[in-house]
Amino acid sequence: MIASLKGSLLSKSPDAVVIEANGIGYEVLVPLPTLYELPDAGSQVQLMIYTHMRESQILLVGFLRQEEKEAFRFLTTVNGIGPRLAVNILSGLPASELLEAIVTKDTQRLQRIPGVGKKMAERIVVELKDRIPPREWVIAQTEPLPPGQKELYLEVLSALLNLGYKRKESEKAMERAIGKRSDPAEMNLEGLLKSSLRELVPET
Repeated sequence: MIASLKGSLLSKSPDAVVIEANGIGYEVLVPLPTLYELPDAGSQVQLMIYTHMRESQILLVGFLRQEEKEAFRFLTTVNGIGPRLAVNILSGLPASELLEAIVTKDTQRLQRIPGVGKKMAERIVVELKDRIPPREWVIAQTEPLPPGQKELYLEVLSALLNLGYKRKESEKAMERAIGKRSDPAEMNLEGLLKSSLRELVPET
């Protein structure tokens, strides 16, 4: 099984790239974010490879970052999603945003990806929301938090969503709660949740 491929980039197109290694040209499917970051043909490249095997075919899928490969792996475990559709999904939504949409159950954002309808978006969330480990969660709004606090942010966000609050209002409430803390590193789950709820339901 091929895990990595290093060689000369012979050609690249939205359909696939071809990498020559040891005299052999390998056709590799890549999502658009990966394609856009590749250099011009003739350059040396190295891709992480996911080898997808079926009885009648072997597909190589390439990535520049581990989070892209992990997101692809998660997607292909969903019923009805094969490697080509998984690549298409990652072409429509970067890996970090895809994982965020799954964790926060944002099916509307998933439906904006070409080829993903309402039922497919709901299936992706249902089958993956509890399977994505915290280390894969990346959300831009967690920048104000110190290292190690992103999981806390997402746990509180998930709790607020489960209580029926909208994602945007929950994020804004959390940002206000974080901004009022003198030392964000001292926050815990209970404290941030209570502070965020106070922002959502101000005392009268």
